[in-house]
Amino acid sequence: MSAIDTAPPRSLGGRLGDLFWRRPGLLVALMLMPPALWLGIVYIGSLLTLLLQSFYSLDEFSGLVVPEFTLATYAELLRPSNFDIILRTVVMAALVTIASAIIAFPIAYVAARYARGKWKALFYLGIMLPLWSSYLVKVYAWKLILAKEGILTWLFGTLHLSWALDAILAIPAIGGNSLSVSYIGTFLVFVYIWLPYMILPTQAALERVPVNLIDASSDLGGTPAMTFRNVILPLAFPGIVAGSIFTFSLTLGDYIIPQIVGTSRLFIGQAVYTQQGTAGNIPLAAAFTVVPIVIMGIYLTVAKRLGAFDAL
Repeated sequence: MSAIDTAPPRSLGGRLGDLFWRRPGLLVALMLMPPALWLGIVYIGSLLTLLLQSFYSLDEFSGLVVPEFTLATYAELLRPSNFDIILRTVVMAALVTIASAIIAFPIAYVAARYARGKWKALFYLGIMLPLWSSYLVKVYAWKLILAKEGILTWLFGTLHLSWALDAILAIPAIGGNSLSVSYIGTFLVFVYIWLPYMILPTQAALERVPVNLIDASSDLGGTPAMTFRNVILPLAFPGIVAGSIFTFSLTLGDYIIPQIVGTSRLFIGQAVYTQQGTAGNIPLAAAFTVVPIVIMGIYLTVAKRLGAFDAL
């Protein structure tokens, strides 16, 4: 009897190992199947259901959803009250993104160019530390800071600048009784909460700017302003756009901050919450939800062309 005939049968694990070795693509497919099913069913499936619901309508007499294809729900978005919600949210998201980019760039530049060793570790700790605390705790803390009895009002009074704060709050479009019930307060909290998401991509893009290009610009007679405008900013711009994806999209869909800090006027997230909750108008809530999805789809397409994904 030969040695082959007397060899013990291969175990199931051994046979599977041989199969996966001969067909590595099968192993990759099996490993990707669970997350792919989860993504397809839970995420994409819910988005398709949401899109389908947005083409339904609400019967005004019975209050029941009519499962018939119609564009009447989207037409409701063009009503002045609903269109103002969309416009208000987009403008706030754009302003928060611009302000975050302006504040984040010098911080990211110093960290990328000059921070080394323990100072760079301290930089990352300082940027990431606010993200480790509770989102709601931070928002409520800001509400107390911005309140009429808060520390910010006290600081203005101590510096004898109460007149300046009162003048700002008297502006009709953005003011209010106090910072905590004004668009200014909403804007400040948005910037504080989402600023780290702008700093980190910008800092990563600035670290990839070759130092020899900056030195060459100086050697060729370029002033610091010319070097910044023609060398640093174009090379760091994809990182800024990458950060703007986070700040813009997160502001666009947030409903907690405007609910706690700001006026009674709704943003898109609050409109979705109200329509699917107290109002019970699921089709209109779904239509409101589609708006930021479409806006972000356009935004991401533009960002990809600007090379933002290379900086992520």
